[in-house]
Amino acid sequence: MPDADEPSLSFLGATGTVTGSRYLVQDKGRRLLVDCGLFQGYKQLRLRNWNPFPVDPKSISAVLLTHAHLDHSGYLPAMVRNGFSGPIYATGSTVELCELLLLDSAHLQEEEAGYARRKAFSRHRDPKPLYTLDDARAALERFVPVAFEQDVDLGQDTVARFIPVGHLLGAASIHLSLGGRSIYFSGDIGRPTDAIMRDPQPFPGADILVVESTYGNRRHPQVDAEAEIGEVINRVAKRGGTILVPAFAVGRVQAVMLHIARLRARGAIPPIPVYLNTPMGVNATRIYHRHHEEHEVSREECEAMFELAQRVRTVEESKALNRNTEPKIIISASGMLSGGRILHHVVSFGGDPRNAIVLSGFQAGGTRGAALVRGDRALRIFGQDVSIGAEVVQLEALSGHADTDELLAWMRDAPAPGMTYVTHGEPEAADALRFRIDHELGWKVRVPEHLERIDIVAPE
Repeated sequence: MPDADEPSLSFLGATGTVTGSRYLVQDKGRRLLVDCGLFQGYKQLRLRNWNPFPVDPKSISAVLLTHAHLDHSGYLPAMVRNGFSGPIYATGSTVELCELLLLDSAHLQEEEAGYARRKAFSRHRDPKPLYTLDDARAALERFVPVAFEQDVDLGQDTVARFIPVGHLLGAASIHLSLGGRSIYFSGDIGRPTDAIMRDPQPFPGADILVVESTYGNRRHPQVDAEAEIGEVINRVAKRGGTILVPAFAVGRVQAVMLHIARLRARGAIPPIPVYLNTPMGVNATRIYHRHHEEHEVSREECEAMFELAQRVRTVEESKALNRNTEPKIIISASGMLSGGRILHHVVSFGGDPRNAIVLSGFQAGGTRGAALVRGDRALRIFGQDVSIGAEVVQLEALSGHADTDELLAWMRDAPAPGMTYVTHGEPEAADALRFRIDHELGWKVRVPEHLERIDIVAPE
């Protein structure tokens, strides 16, 4: 990496993939990192989490976090363990959610390393977690909460502003002013039709725009997400099956529970039991309940969705669910079947064609969820091949990400940036959005390479 005196922007992640969001800004002898996410999905991406960070973590002055999801925050415990000692700026809600996510991530990694060691299915003689609970606790001590729409003075004529962008409680775009230059990081852009979150504030303009492209090549189906969920529940309940809903504990769990609560309130689905088998999802729902100023769900509906499900608190209760043969709905993390209690449920229920696995969000390439979407009917879980006979349903209408038309609308009314960089998308999605920005908006735009560095030049 170049010397920090050279004003530059480096793409340390989220290039060619929707994971590992990491952007390094270097200026005036210091380094700022925007997002510090985990790489997920394909093994060659996950292995990057174990590589030395491209710059010495000790040399980074501060981290600015767009939101709490692990592909944006999940590497922070390793960064702090490896020497980063500066502040981590994030909105108040993001700070609260990161306390859940980072501790849970560390716990799962310790648990999975221990399970692999006991069952001897790892190629490593003594498998280790990427980081521990102690590492996560140390990272949480570095967080500094900031308010939306207020300038955060970072010193040396550098100011950050966190702007609401929907998608998730606390999620923000970040406008970074470096003297006479400005960079706008979109973060993950929410949808104007989101059932929970308020509309994202549109891009106002900047010298450089870094924009996500998760759904850069796709339009969300024009269907009612609630009706779609209701149809699946009625269909599977009628044949006496169990519905597994792998869901991100922060954001997606709350949306799924809200829709099920509304369906049940008007008698549109049978009163089969709903189990919430993610303690983090329970706690995240409480945080949503505390922050009504950021979303559109009434206090009454928050209470209804919170009371909807029977909470599964212990491992023994989770195991007992696998022996339960009654029709039911089990909501559990993780959303892309990359880990957690949901995997044990897939092993128990995935083979029965009466059952269904309902995927409730984007499935990154290389994940078990993506394998199911493309039609695979066997998953490698805990070192064994598990046959999948259950119905597989993907609810794209429930996505928390703007689709290609919504991304264009988010940008359309802004003055053209000096350059737009399209990131945080699979290669086809990123290139499709690049093409539309070029041909429909007439902006200078390109898709950067992994570890590419570009100079930040002063505007004319």
